[in-house]
Amino acid sequence: VQMLAIAPAKETECRETIKKICDSFAVSPLAREVLDTASATSSIKASGGANGINTQDAYFLQPLDATYGIGYRSSWWTQFYCILWRSWLSVLKDPMLVKVRLLQTAMVASLIGSIYFGQVLDQDGVMNINGSLFLLLTNMTFQNVFAVINVFSAELPVFLREKRSRLYRVDTYFLGKTIAELPLFIAVPFVFTSITYPMIGLKAGVSHYLTTLFVVTLVANVSTSFGYLISCASSSISMALSVGPPIVIPFLI
Repeated sequence: VQMLAIAPAKETECRETIKKICDSFAVSPLAREVLDTASATSSIKASGGANGINTQDAYFLQPLDATYGIGYRSSWWTQFYCILWRSWLSVLKDPMLVKVRLLQTAMVASLIGSIYFGQVLDQDGVMNINGSLFLLLTNMTFQNVFAVINVFSAELPVFLREKRSRLYRVDTYFLGKTIAELPLFIAVPFVFTSITYPMIGLKAGVSHYLTTLFVVTLVANVSTSFGYLISCASSSISMALSVGPPIVIPFLI
């Protein structure tokens, strides 16, 4: 749609682009296949009409009550697979966002690690470690809440239209979208913990590191779900951004 749209102040350039696309399609195998199908359909309809047979019924969708008995044209797994694939493609189409988030995480982790670098287990060190752990949780909370707080608000019109069309269930949409973005919400805590843990000088040992990584990952994903909740409960992106901080801060306290 974006490629075929005529943008203001770029009418001539856009029309030339559209003409190139249409010309390329006209000589493609897919265009010939479409023409053959249309010709065959026209001939069938003509012969069917001559014989008094209504051939249009074959080209309409079947009644809803005849499919799966639950009002959907496809099974739960088919819906989940399609939503997961579509959401995964949307993630892949914006690689710069992934790079920026990982770079931002690395920079913030390096900053926190530099401030609390090499803590010793004395009275001051314990206080500093408490502060660093609170910063770890605070950063993971706010970073992930505001990373997704505009997701559902922006996609709500499309979701409501497709839901009313009985294309998929709510649970398949939510699970597919969440699982598609799960690798990023695992990679961010991994990068953050891997940088801050040794720089601060937290307890040595693989098991202690993995425990910390597990807790930080859980916090990140709970924050993501909380951001989804705020996004779903808000009617617009501006409203979601406004109510987000006042709701999050009491939990931090």
